[in-house]
Amino acid sequence: MLNKNSASSQSLPRVHSFFNMIPSIMQDDLAVTILADRDNMFSIKSQRSHGEDLIVTPFAQILASLRSVRNNLLSLTNVPASNKRPAQSSSGRSGNASGVQLAQGDEAYTRLATDTIEELDWCLDQLETIQTHRSVSDMASLKFKRMLNKELSHFSESSRSGNQISEYICSTFLDKQQEFDLPSLRVEENTDHPTSTQPVNPQYPRSRSPRGPPMSQISGVKRPLSHTNSFTGERLPTFGVETPREDELGTQLGELDTWGIEIFKIGELSCNRPLTCVAYTIFQSRELLTSLMIPPKTFLNFMTTLEDHYVKDNPFHNSLHAADVTQSTNVLLNTPALEGVFTPLEVGGALFAACIHDVDHPGLTNQFLVNSSSELALMYNDESVLENHHLAVAFKLLQNQGCDIFCNMQKKQRQTLRKMVIDIVLSTDMSKHMSLLADLKTMVETKKVAGSGVLLLDNYTDRIQVLENLVHCADLSNPTKPLTLYKRWVALLMEEFFLQGDKERENGMDISAMCDRYNSTIEKSQVGFIDYIVHPLWETWADLVHPDAQDILDTLEENRDYYQSMIPPSPPPSAADDIPQDEKIRFQVTLEESDQENLDELEECDESESRGDAGSSTTTGTGTTATNAAGGGLAGGGKPSGSQNQAPHGGM
Repeated sequence: MLNKNSASSQSLPRVHSFFNMIPSIMQDDLAVTILADRDNMFSIKSQRSHGEDLIVTPFAQILASLRSVRNNLLSLTNVPASNKRPAQSSSGRSGNASGVQLAQGDEAYTRLATDTIEELDWCLDQLETIQTHRSVSDMASLKFKRMLNKELSHFSESSRSGNQISEYICSTFLDKQQEFDLPSLRVEENTDHPTSTQPVNPQYPRSRSPRGPPMSQISGVKRPLSHTNSFTGERLPTFGVETPREDELGTQLGELDTWGIEIFKIGELSCNRPLTCVAYTIFQSRELLTSLMIPPKTFLNFMTTLEDHYVKDNPFHNSLHAADVTQSTNVLLNTPALEGVFTPLEVGGALFAACIHDVDHPGLTNQFLVNSSSELALMYNDESVLENHHLAVAFKLLQNQGCDIFCNMQKKQRQTLRKMVIDIVLSTDMSKHMSLLADLKTMVETKKVAGSGVLLLDNYTDRIQVLENLVHCADLSNPTKPLTLYKRWVALLMEEFFLQGDKERENGMDISAMCDRYNSTIEKSQVGFIDYIVHPLWETWADLVHPDAQDILDTLEENRDYYQSMIPPSPPPSAADDIPQDEKIRFQVTLEESDQENLDELEECDESESRGDAGSSTTTGTGTTATNAAGGGLAGGGKPSGSQNQAPHGGM
């Protein structure tokens, strides 16, 4: 059981997260929005203080609305409440919060009855239009993608750098379907184009390529998989690596339970074996070698072999990054809210996944591998190419003699661990970010609305969901570390991006966003990265383990403020208009046909509601904010209407 404290005491300002812009449902104001938030997702700001409960996932919104209906019915019928459900801290806005008995025929009674019927009708409308083949997390994921898409569209119009940063975020963190220009594949009836009987490129006759190695053979990116065994004697190094500075290394490793450890120093003291010594020390301190029956020598054989298959020439995706993610995963597993939640097998699986999650990374993105029709992209059908490769390499290395660290496990345990590791590593594909965030947000909000105060992780789906997000947070933890470490990681990552851009330039390919060393704005990219990706994720994680992640969130805010202060002054507004039209990118989530039909219906509802409420909006200095004609605010759990043309948040 995972204890969940109320988020009402959370002190972190939510000013930099796009969740801040979403219509909210407070415990004492259940203003549920799904229809109206289609177009004013970022327009309605809460008038309450920071730390309110923001309910943004569709399923939780419906659940909250139904609880409001239940409370209203209790007030209308004066029926004693059942003890089967936990009492809600306060009723909805339309409820009889004062507890005064209402008499049938009274104005308050009639108004409450009308509001309750409207609320129930809205819930029925939502439930009737839910696609049965979609999970509640899919609903939230689609909504979050719309939200981010709208924010990026505004941001991309602000400047050339904003356009580039938006393209990077959209291409990296949104799992978009490939768009095909089908009409262009048709043969045009024009003499300028070859006919179906003519070869398209007659100067290049078709020929069969020489047959290479079988595609099913797993190999490293640059070399065949090999075996490394440095431990021929009986004595094993205290920290898993041979180093003349063992005492200094021991001092640094003594801080492995601390967030923001000097991981670069560990890399130096371990003779460039940070992953081996970090993993070995963590598994020993957690007694996982004993509980999982892993022979220490076998563990070191595997770890040294694994570390040798991280590409040392990569500026960022090397074994130091893997060690950093593994150590961060270790700290997050230690959070008090998770104490006693996971079994040794699950803890070991999460740490093992962190160790292997980027093995044999070529220093190139998935999109580059797909665009260049690389062998790996062909092997894995363009789907999570690198993540599938990392898993295949790691499990292949386990088959090396003396490297099977799970040799003493029962078959069922081994199968369970393998499934967990596969699920966790595949979730490190950054294009799955929005789906992961939606899953976690839906879980947290559903339990919050239910009023239980406790998350029961009593099934595999819920437990692996938390572990996937935990490792994902660790993988995106650089902005939450002390500024000196964060800046160093940023420099390394940008250099790796630039090297890819150099390769793309040499090969005549389009240079990917943020990969052009001659045209990138690092400071602004980090602010956008935090605002749109990192902060929403860590904010949701903080809700799950509240208040354990408060210090991490504080550091994230401070780092964001630093990079914000380093952004050079913006050029005159007219400069954005100088961007060639063909360079302006329109960010739009590719939706399935059924999704688009549903969204079209929602837009029609929005337009009709907006026309009906057009007279109730007032203009302020920052745009148009929806207000209620009867006295302002969102009355009776009704759905807010109107829109606000708000500038991109965070001062960008």
